[in-house]
Parts: sequence; C-alpha cells; structure tokens
Amino acid sequence: MVTPIVELSGIRVEFPDALALDDVDFRLFPGEVHALMGENGAGKSTLIGVLTGTCAPVAGRVVVAGKERRFSGVADARAAGIATVFQETQLGPTLSVAENVMLGRERRGTWGIDWRRTRQDAAHALARLGLDDMDPRTPMTLLSPAQKQLVALARSVVDDPRILVLDEPTSSLDQAEVDVLMRVIRGLRDRGVAILFVSHFLEQAFAISDRMTVLRGGRRVAETPTRELERADLISQMLGKDLEALRTLGSERKAHHYAADGEPALRATGLGRRGELDPTNIDVHRGEIVGLAGLRGSGRTELASLLSGAIRADSGETEIDGRRVRLRGPSTALRRRVSMTVENRRVDGIIGDLTARENIVLSLQALRGWTRPLSAPEIAALADTYVETLHLDPADLARPAKHLSGGTQQKLLLARALATRPHVLILDEPTRGIDIAAKLDIQRRVSQLAGEGVGVVFISSELEEVVRLSDRIVVLKDRDKIGEVSNGPGVTLDSIVEMIAAELDSRDA
Repeated sequence: MVTPIVELSGIRVEFPDALALDDVDFRLFPGEVHALMGENGAGKSTLIGVLTGTCAPVAGRVVVAGKERRFSGVADARAAGIATVFQETQLGPTLSVAENVMLGRERRGTWGIDWRRTRQDAAHALARLGLDDMDPRTPMTLLSPAQKQLVALARSVVDDPRILVLDEPTSSLDQAEVDVLMRVIRGLRDRGVAILFVSHFLEQAFAISDRMTVLRGGRRVAETPTRELERADLISQMLGKDLEALRTLGSERKAHHYAADGEPALRATGLGRRGELDPTNIDVHRGEIVGLAGLRGSGRTELASLLSGAIRADSGETEIDGRRVRLRGPSTALRRRVSMTVENRRVDGIIGDLTARENIVLSLQALRGWTRPLSAPEIAALADTYVETLHLDPADLARPAKHLSGGTQQKLLLARALATRPHVLILDEPTRGIDIAAKLDIQRRVSQLAGEGVGVVFISSELEEVVRLSDRIVVLKDRDKIGEVSNGPGVTLDSIVEMIAAELDSRDA
C-alpha cells in the first residue's frame, strides 16, 4: 500500500478572532493530484500555510516523507521538498524568463553570475514541463498570463520538489491556456510528484484530480476519490446542506414578483473580459431583482464589476435606459444612475477612519464633484433619512466606521449606494458575515426597492437567499453564463444546484 508523502493530523490553527482550522486531517500521496475544495473562509489558505511554513498550528502533527516537521518558514518547507505556485505569480516583471526561473539559484562563475549556464538550467527546467519552445531570454513583459503562470511553475520545479502546491493556478487564464497548464500538471503527476490543487472551478477540479478533500468552516468534511464523487454531492458538502434537504426547499415568492416588460434599464450584450468572464448577455428591468447564482469563482463578482464599470470590458456593449454607454469607470455608471456595493466591505467599501455619516455621502459627493462639497446640514439630513429605513442607530453616525459591526457597515454601503438615487442597484454579497437581524433588514429593503421601481442585481453565496428574493436567476459557472431561470413556485434551490452541478456535456446538450 502506498504511503502518504504528506500526512497532517489533528491540525488546529487559531487567529485572534477566529478558529481557522479545527482538528483537520489531510493526506497527500506521490503521483496524485489532490483537489482541496471549499467556499471562501473554509480554511483552504490556512491549510496551505501549514504545509508551506507560513502558518504555525497550535496543535497537530505535520509529517513529510515519514519525518515529523515543524516548519518555521517557506525555506524550511522548500528544504523538505515542498514547492508552491501562488495565485499571484510573484515574478519580476522587468526580468527575463531565465532570470525569473533561476532567481536565487543562478550559476556562479569567477566574475559573478554565469549567465550562459544559468540560461541553460532555465531551459532545462522549461523542457521538463514540455516548454522547449520558450526562449529563456524573453522579457516577462512579452508573455501572456498563461505563459507567466508556466514560468512560475518552472521556477518551482528547478529543485525537483516531491510536493507541489498550486493555489488557484488558473484564475487568470482562458480555456485554451488552462488546457496547456493541465497538460503540464498531468506530466508532473506522471513523474511521481504529489500535487495539491486548490481551485474554485469545479469542472477543472473534476478533470484534473484523483481525490478531493472538502473543508467547511475550518473542518474537514470529506475525503473522496474523484471518480466516486457526484458534482451535486460535492456542492452540498461545500455549502453544508444535505442534498435531500435541498430538494425539499421551494421558492418563496415575494409580493414584489415582477414579470419583465418593456425596455430594460440595463442591458449587456456579449459583455466580457479576457481572463475574467466569457461574453455574457443580461437584461435588468426597473422593478425586478435579477439574482446571480454560482459558487465562488463562477464569475458573479466579475459580471457585477463589468456592469458597474469597476473593471473595463474588452468585448460586448452596454445600454443604460436605451442608450449605449462605454463604462470607463464607476463614475460613468454612477452618472447613469447605476450604483454598486462591493463584496469586501472592509477592504474595498468602508473608509474606516471616516464616520458613518461621512461614508454614506461619499458616492453622492463624487457625483457632485469636489468643487461643490456637501454642507454639514446636507450631510446630516441625508444620513438621517437612512436611520429609519435601514434601522441604523443614530449614535453610530458620528463614530468611525471601522468601529461598527459588520451589519452596520453593510447598511452604510447600501445607504451610500441609495444616496445616488440609482435606477439600477448592484449588490455583491450584501448580507455576508452579518447577523440574522441585519440580514433580514437588508433583504426587506431590497424587496422594497424593487417595489419602488429600482432594478436590482443581487449576488449571494447563500443560494437560498437568491432563490427567495429574485424574479429571475442567472446561473454562472467557471466564468460562463450557463442558464437563466424565471423564478416561480416550480423553481427550488435544488433546481439551481442541479444546473451548477450538471456535467458539461449534459449542459451543452
């Protein structure tokens, strides 16, 4: 029986505000690709940190090649034969391919670096990956994202690692580039390298992996040979819902249920961006809620960012209220009354050192321009209007936003968007990480906004929430729109899960 080259047992990792891993076991065998699956916050990055020496467990054992290890850093892990390729490739953009591949391992001669031998070693590393046609002298600036990912991979195999950790290696690649990378990964596996593959793309994980481990909430949920695992079962493990329970849940239609009619307030045709989202069509009418359903990595946030101008499209076109518009940035969308709340409120949304009141008026002030500042009475009056509608505590308005609860911060983002009086409101995870009371407040307000004639694009990792609130549901998977459903009594959570879990061939048929 083959012995694991990596065996983690009883791993526990604590952070000041969270238990990141709780009694986690994990095995990795030579000559296999092992997919580590789980939603955001499941503990995947922490487990990688334990294995690569960037995160120290407070309990548990790490055994590599039969020896118990306590890594104090990446160098220790590398010495044990563990190499890592991260999502961000961490390459020197002004260096050549050879300089990046051999960084820190350059050949030395009498007068310093022997560049001829260094380039030969780089060419040898590239050849082992089947990349004989890549010139080691090529500047990184001339390479595609896929080629850069392969250079990072070549750098990781220079030392002949026994264990290779790939953290979201395909996140910025298109399908043709993914195919090239998959071929390289299979070649490494066939040479006996143990590969830990971390990805949010379900089809890629099923295509490349021999086994899967699912984490949820810092605990290991399952370890299963890939050939024995159904897609629907994997999704239910990741979401924490029993499949039978999913089948019993129906659509809870709200009084605002809206059948789209007339011209849409927002129409996108073939909207996409290379490496971010395949060309996508979507309409949003005034008074309806369009839900975007899919797992993390499906393209939900990318579509929302394209619709709001947060990222620029390189294909397709957008019409707002019947007029074609080039969204050069969020300010263009705001002027057309399209507003968005972002997924990561702490990093991209709230300005922590400003008061709650000041945060609320930021978008409106940007619309007016900084040469026409809102007066203190105007700011106070505007903020006060949301105390009642969003159930804000008046005492919080004068406090720095960073000291407020997650639910209050989320309400501030919603108030900021509403202050611009949007025709279309794009909400990316507006209820993530907040308590039930705040969540219900936001859900009720979203329903009210649709009733008042606002077109809403609603994104949530909680599929029940999408089914409950939406009039139409756009389903995305692996950066592609795979279907659209008009909501109603016959649409259940299971309907959406089955669409996401369907085999690619079945979906195409």
